[in-house]
Parts: sequence; C-alpha cells; structure tokens
Amino acid sequence: MNNYIPNFIDAVDYCISNLRNELKGIRTGRAHTGMIEGLDVEAYGGTKMKLIEIASLTVEGNDALLITPFDPGTVADIEKGILSSPLGLSPQTEGNRIIIRIPPLSEEQRIKFTKLVSSMVEDSRNKVRNSRDLIRKKIKAAEDLKELTEDERYRLEKEIDEVTSKKNNELQTIKIKKEKEIMEV
Repeated sequence: MNNYIPNFIDAVDYCISNLRNELKGIRTGRAHTGMIEGLDVEAYGGTKMKLIEIASLTVEGNDALLITPFDPGTVADIEKGILSSPLGLSPQTEGNRIIIRIPPLSEEQRIKFTKLVSSMVEDSRNKVRNSRDLIRKKIKAAEDLKELTEDERYRLEKEIDEVTSKKNNELQTIKIKKEKEIMEV
C-alpha cells in the first residue's frame, strides 16, 4: 500500500495550519490574543521567549487586551517587547498588569491588511501547488520503476487533483473570512 495521498494531505494540511497561525497575527477590528501571543520578549537576562510563555492573555471587551505576567518582575520586559513589535501597539502598565487598547483600523490600514492576507493565501496556494507537483513526480517515478501501473498512476493523480481543488477552496474560504473580519467596522 502506498502513502502518496496521505503524505500529500499531511503536507497540505501543515501548510494551511501555518497560514492560519500567521493570520492570527494580523489585526482586525477586534482585540484577540492571537495578535500578541507569538511576540518575542527578552526576559530573565536576555532570554527570548514568546509572550504566551511568560504571561496569561485575556480579552477585555472588544478593544482591549489584558496581560498578566506569571512573574511580576517581567512587566517591564513585556512592555519593551510590545513597544518594539511591528504592531504599533501602546501598552499601559497598571501595577502588575499591562493593558493594550486596540485602536480601530483606518480604511487605509484595512486595505493594506486585506492585501497582505491575499498575498499570504497566494503563497500558501503556491506551496500546495509545489507539493502537488512533487507528489506527481514521485508517482511518475514509481510508475517508471514498475512499482505502480499506469491505471494506478491515473487514479492517484485524479485523487491528488481532487484534494488540491478541495484545499484551494479551503484557502479561499479562509481568505474571505479573514478579509471580512478586517473590513468589519
């Protein structure tokens, strides 16, 4: 039994999973912890850590994030990490907590972010296409080595095309959903 289709599906699902994680970091009109949980923070003498590893993150209302460090000594490090991030957020320290108010996006920012989403989805489509081409080459090589018959190759290629189409539709759905979130006022 060959593993061509399961291996292809795993590769494509990994690509889509990575895209979903990357899209979490793109601002929308609402506050969500995914925006900042992957931020790098230098704490404990310069050790780089993800924000989610050193603090609990919660959403307050639709426009604020509350960061509560596990170690109150890291408040200044977290604040510094947020200020140095490309997100353009302004943290406010209140005792051992940090609050980040998320300002509404301007129309210009919304357009910029939707273009970024389109670009990221297109990159993922290219990765799916490359994975498809690679698996087709492997199938063709297996046929040349007489490990597969011509009929098996055609059947596998048809199945790969069906999976590719399904996954491209999934990417399109992800794109539309994220763009809708960004454009919501």
